[in-house]
Amino acid sequence: MVMGDVIRSETKRRGLEPDAKNTGEVMKLLRKEHGDAAVADLCLKEIEKTGAMKVVVDGIRSMAEVDEFRKKAEVLLVAVHASPARRFGLLKERGRKDDPLTYDMFVQRDRRELGVGIAEAIALADETISNQHTTPDRLAAEMASVVGHWKNVPN
Repeated sequence: MVMGDVIRSETKRRGLEPDAKNTGEVMKLLRKEHGDAAVADLCLKEIEKTGAMKVVVDGIRSMAEVDEFRKKAEVLLVAVHASPARRFGLLKERGRKDDPLTYDMFVQRDRRELGVGIAEAIALADETISNQHTTPDRLAAEMASVVGHWKNVPN
C-alpha cells in the first residue's frame, strides 16, 4: 500500500490534477478535515477491501498514522534514510507527475512533510536503513532481512 496513491486518488476525486502542488494541498486538507491520521484511515479502508493479512505500507508521514495502523495490526516502523541530494535525484529518476520538478520545490515538499510530523516518525522508527549508497536490489534485501529478524524476535 502506497499512502501517496491514496492521496493522488483523493486529489483526482476532488477534480484536481494530481501534481505536486495539488497533492500537497489535498494531503494537508485531509488532515485538517479528518485529523492527523486521515490518510492512514483511508489506507486502512483500502487494505480491508483486499483482505490481506500482511501489508507493507510505504509513505508514513507522522506518528499519528503509525498509531492508527497499530490499532489494527502489529507494526514495524522502518525509516529509509538518504541525504536530500540523493532523495531529490531518486525522485527525478522516478518521474511521477507529483514529484518536485526543481530542488526548490523539493525543499518545500520536505518542509511540508516536516510540518506534518515525518521527523518524529523517523526518530521513533524501530529500524533505520540507509539508501544513500545502495541499489534497489540491495535495499530490498536489507528490508527483507530487517523484517525477517523482526518476525523471529519474541514479543
